[in-house]
Amino acid sequence: MSEKIVKETRAEAAYAQLKAEILNNELPPGFQAMEPELALKFGVSRTTIREALIRLAAEGLVEMVPRRGARVLPLRADDMREIYQVFTALEPEAAASVAGTNPSEEDLGPLMDATTAMEQALENKDLEAWAAADDLFHRSLLDLNGNKRVEQFVSSLLAQAHRARMVTLRLRDVPTKSTAEHRELLEFLRSGDAENARRCFRHHRERAARELLSVLEKYKLAQL
Repeated sequence: MSEKIVKETRAEAAYAQLKAEILNNELPPGFQAMEPELALKFGVSRTTIREALIRLAAEGLVEMVPRRGARVLPLRADDMREIYQVFTALEPEAAASVAGTNPSEEDLGPLMDATTAMEQALENKDLEAWAAADDLFHRSLLDLNGNKRVEQFVSSLLAQAHRARMVTLRLRDVPTKSTAEHRELLEFLRSGDAENARRCFRHHRERAARELLSVLEKYKLAQL
């Protein structure tokens, strides 16, 4: 294996591990560290960790602070409101676009698997597994839509919203409504019903936004 490939592999691994710790709140909002400290923690060079931080900054997860390293950015209620406004604007159109192609059962396979996994996770009372399956559903739909710019943009916001989800997961009602909405949306996609797919997804995101913002207000969670 060439030296270049080894460096790229290490850089990707450092990025993935650092991102995972941020998304799972192992590195909580407000956490700040210098690049040498992070490089030592992840066992890579300062150049490698800096490359990872630059990618994470572009995704809105950290900010680079001159002479102070990097800080994990918090999410505030207004941030989540804006993120869900973007979800509500773009994802329903992606769903309508997919439905308009009359996707095959094979095309919809990842969405079907994710929906079934969500239902099984609820039966097992495994909210982490449910959240993972839900995330997979949304990302699979974006992939099926095929608009790479929309996929990249919305995926970065899904990563930011993940932290809020993990903090509030057990503060919200059991997500039976959400799961049912995913099953309903899947049926509209299977039947090629673009208008109802759009309507269903918009309703899903609007309801989820109200639920999340209500939890933030109820528990006075100024930031996540």
